[in-house]
Amino acid sequence: MKRTEVSLRSLSLWQVIIIGVAYMTPMVVFDTFGIVSGVTEGRVPLAYILALFAMLLTAFSYARFSRISEDSGSAYNYTAQSCGAKAGFFVGWCSLLDYILLPLVNALLAGIYLEAVIPSVPYWVWVALFTGIVTLINCFRINILANLSLLFVFLPLLLMVVFIYLVIQGVGSEQGYAHVLTLAPLFNGDTTVIPLIAGASILCFSFLGFDAVTTLAHETKDPKKNIPRAVLLTTLVGGVIFFTASWFIQLYFPSNVRFNKPDEALPEIVLYVGGALFQAVFLCAQIMNTFASGLATHASASRLIHIMAKDGIFPKATFGQLHAKLGTPLYAVLTIGLISLSAIFLELATVVSMISFGALIAFTAVNFSVFVKFYLRDKQTQRMKNKFFNLILPLLSVMVMIGLWVNLERNALIFGCSWLAVGIGLFIYKKLKRQNIVIENAY
Repeated sequence: MKRTEVSLRSLSLWQVIIIGVAYMTPMVVFDTFGIVSGVTEGRVPLAYILALFAMLLTAFSYARFSRISEDSGSAYNYTAQSCGAKAGFFVGWCSLLDYILLPLVNALLAGIYLEAVIPSVPYWVWVALFTGIVTLINCFRINILANLSLLFVFLPLLLMVVFIYLVIQGVGSEQGYAHVLTLAPLFNGDTTVIPLIAGASILCFSFLGFDAVTTLAHETKDPKKNIPRAVLLTTLVGGVIFFTASWFIQLYFPSNVRFNKPDEALPEIVLYVGGALFQAVFLCAQIMNTFASGLATHASASRLIHIMAKDGIFPKATFGQLHAKLGTPLYAVLTIGLISLSAIFLELATVVSMISFGALIAFTAVNFSVFVKFYLRDKQTQRMKNKFFNLILPLLSVMVMIGLWVNLERNALIFGCSWLAVGIGLFIYKKLKRQNIVIENAY
């Protein structure tokens, strides 16, 4: 290993976890609550349990690959190693959709929140300012981002604890404290399963942080040890935060009846629970949370572009090199910044509906790759333990992912398939170009 490469490995286990949790945007549970509550008929915590179960199965597959490889690249690299470069290309292309869209979503949300706080400043100015700051910070070494993420994740989580306290006080004073201990947020009498699966498929994008941490392998100390731990711990920490917050929100709002705008329920949730002052403070915390997620998603997106460029999918001379002094994929960072500026022209609902498509494709591919790598190629089939971990568990995970995938929103499927079609066109173009080069060299 080169000396310069070793010097870049500065992230500890907990710094990687913090970046992963920041990527997840823990406060997103408030943004999506009204939507998922409507879909699941008032059973958001149960949908989170289902999503967490599915994500833990997949996180285990990610952890297995990261334990045997120091390479970054997430689903793209793991699929390419097991199923070949062609499969890796298409999985990486689908994953890239999410990685590009998430920084854009954070820029869009930041513009909405900041305009609400200071309406005299135009929305587009806030988007440009937010994107500029996030891009600038990502130009520097990753440990700066990790330390800022810790700050901007901790404070919103502290405010979430205050929110839970206010819910307990409110429910206890109105209905008696015995009602706080009810299981109604989990079991409200509705036993239908399909709405829960549909809700869980929406919530999957909230767990993308465990996928993102695998792109940091080149910058993490002892990656074969710390990245697998970070994958599993990020999933568990995020799942606990989501479930706990959704439990108390569902306890206070058993249904969407009180919301004027269920698709944008966050302001109403905090207004009902804590009043106007708490709403203003909470909105400020939401801005901080969005900033933390913006930093993390921007970092992961730029690194995926860098990794794919090293394999020749994008121009290697531009995106496949680290900046000599900064130690970061500078041109990839700047490219993500430029793409994020398009948030000025887009609507939140349009962008959010597209994110889960690529995520579920990536998760399905990694689970299947475990089966291909360990069961078919490495022939680890002899003992029952091997059969369980290399055959039964990964294929069960694939089936769970497919169950979530077929319940995606129609528009997300249409857009995702269109993005895949563009990838197929790019693949054919690059293949024909290589063939022409071979023919020209022959003559």
